[in-house]
Amino acid sequence: MRVLLKASMDTDKANEAIRNGTLGKLVQESLEQIKPEAAYFTTDHGKRTAFLVFDMQDSSQMPALSEPFFIQLGAEISYTPVMNLEDLQKGLSQLGR
Repeated sequence: MRVLLKASMDTDKANEAIRNGTLGKLVQESLEQIKPEAAYFTTDHGKRTAFLVFDMQDSSQMPALSEPFFIQLGAEISYTPVMNLEDLQKGLSQLGR
């Protein structure tokens, strides 16, 4: 299932990760593990935030994907099922008229 992982990082922990040079490494390792089809980085509600869209094969992946963000960055994590245009069109075609 295609999902959107949102990771909002604790400012103090992210600042420390920038100062000690580990933020870039954490992001790179996470992207290599998650293999997102899209990755965006911005601020949301005043926190550094990553939005990663990827195909989750099984919900059992959630701990391994989340824990680095929790442990190293004190991040708040959410997972949201999402669709691209093709998925939406497929779903709409299945609706009765």
